[in-house]
Amino acid sequence: MTCGSLKGTSSSVLRTLRLKSPKLLLLETSSTLSHLKIIHGHLIRAHLIFDVFVASRLIACCIDPMHTTTSLDHAQRVFSQIESPNLFIYNAMIRGYSGSENPHLSFSFYIQLQRLKIFPDNITFPFLVKSCTQKGSQVMGTQAHNQIIKHGFESDVYVQNSLVHMYSAFGDIDAAKLIFRRISYLDVVSWTSMITGYCKCGDVESARKLFDKMPERNLVTWSIMISGYARNNQYNRALDLFQILQLKGTKANETIMVTVISSCAHLGALDQGKRAHEYILRSELTLNLILGTALVDMYAKCGSITEAIRVFNGLPEKDPLSWTTLIAGLAMHGSANKALEYFYKMVNMGQTPRDITFTAVLSACSHGGMVEKGFEIFESMRGYRVEPRLEHYGCLVDLLGRAGKLEEAEKFVLEMPLKPNPVIWGALLGACKIHKNLDIGERVGKMLIQLKPEHSGYYVLLSNIYARANKWENVIKMREVMKEKRIVKLPGYSLIEIGGKIHKFTSGDKSHPEMEKIERKWEEIVGKIREMGYKGNTAEVLFDIDEEERESALCRHSEKLAIAFGIMKTTAQTTIRIVKNLRVCDDCHMATKLISEVFERNFIVRDRNRFHHFSKGACSCRDYW
Repeated sequence: MTCGSLKGTSSSVLRTLRLKSPKLLLLETSSTLSHLKIIHGHLIRAHLIFDVFVASRLIACCIDPMHTTTSLDHAQRVFSQIESPNLFIYNAMIRGYSGSENPHLSFSFYIQLQRLKIFPDNITFPFLVKSCTQKGSQVMGTQAHNQIIKHGFESDVYVQNSLVHMYSAFGDIDAAKLIFRRISYLDVVSWTSMITGYCKCGDVESARKLFDKMPERNLVTWSIMISGYARNNQYNRALDLFQILQLKGTKANETIMVTVISSCAHLGALDQGKRAHEYILRSELTLNLILGTALVDMYAKCGSITEAIRVFNGLPEKDPLSWTTLIAGLAMHGSANKALEYFYKMVNMGQTPRDITFTAVLSACSHGGMVEKGFEIFESMRGYRVEPRLEHYGCLVDLLGRAGKLEEAEKFVLEMPLKPNPVIWGALLGACKIHKNLDIGERVGKMLIQLKPEHSGYYVLLSNIYARANKWENVIKMREVMKEKRIVKLPGYSLIEIGGKIHKFTSGDKSHPEMEKIERKWEEIVGKIREMGYKGNTAEVLFDIDEEERESALCRHSEKLAIAFGIMKTTAQTTIRIVKNLRVCDDCHMATKLISEVFERNFIVRDRNRFHHFSKGACSCRDYW
């Protein structure tokens, strides 16, 4: 039953209310808390508040989640005026607090009804279990389960569904499975709760098996399965399932589309992202703040920052997160001035920047080499009541480091009011590699390896710093340490979207069905850029192989394979977009600049740190990344 409308209210309830007082029908049509208070006052004056049935209807309206203003405090005041509350009233209070900020209070009402020897029913326990889930307390959940068994409701399907959901939320998949298998009649809620549990535990295979077995699915189930894939980094499968949803004739809602759009963003799948955007418009879905912000993020992460700006400017409403998303996107693309322009627009329009907003702006300053502006914005943070956090200090270290002010950056880290973490020291180490500073790099690198001995990136960075300084003995020692500790470098991979399909290339992997053609194409590309002076930068490749093998290793870098495949499969006018999981290496960066000039092609490459727009032999990062 939903207050604010007579629809859904049983005829017997309406009839009883009418008999007691015609004015009581106002309870079922009230739309605000102030209306309920007026009715409450009338009930007190007419002495009707002492009628348990009438009081129960007032409480039901106070806790109704569909009511414009729910008020548990007011429900509590009404409850305190009832001399002998019945089970319905206790259930209403347990239900009200089960989804609140104080879910443990549901147990207080349950204990009260136990003391009064009022027996709970199959309505009591699902909300009692929900309160345990809301509280995040498995101890309370176990106690609630014990009460269910004690009162003989362990075979009730509604109670079982709530237990499956609770154990799934706690990640206790074995307990959830045990109850699920005992349910005599599996409804949509049963299946969905179990699928949720599997997805939460990362077992999307088992979740999908159940999903495919379901005799009937609703939008919640589709949403859970699609988001389950996305949360477990299986973005391609999330998009595949969205395609199946469309083939089944089911209309997606805004929640599903947020997951779909976000999956496109992770993959850099611009074509699929555009189609998803068209679906939203065609289906006349509401472009709410969350969905609109997801679209801005998708276009920015897929390399189309112009479209991201267009979508942002067309949003019906904007909040600090949507502004921050665009500013972060502009920062990734190296558009520092544009990012600052939107930051000041945001402030001038009365939007208060958050801590993540300042992270985005400081990142933009770093990519743009704007040292003074970065520090100016950092100093202004407290004026917006934002206390600088480690990530803000990290941005400044990165800013100083990228600008070549390494001594100043090290001094800044040592004098920080917060204890620097490995990420901050890592930013300084990365800057030492860029600017070939062996002295600071060696000092910072050794310290990082002590702090995070399992982190492969720090060994690789320090090894590369040694290689650039021709300290090959140190390189050998570093690689030997990695072998002894069984530390493996994270494999690099590149993604490229061709014809709406994502192709993944991993360094040294020959599993792609067209690999022979791709390698021949790359040989052709290398031949042409060598005429322009290209010589493979083998300084950072494995030390224990000869020069010829090093060049071969460079040729197998994942982005080079993706570039060759892109040139093979697209027309001359098509911009080739590539997503990398690691930072672009120096050799690939140089090669891509030359390819853009020789083949007159545009490339947009998203690496771990930023976007690189290659065109006519130059990169948007101005070799500053």
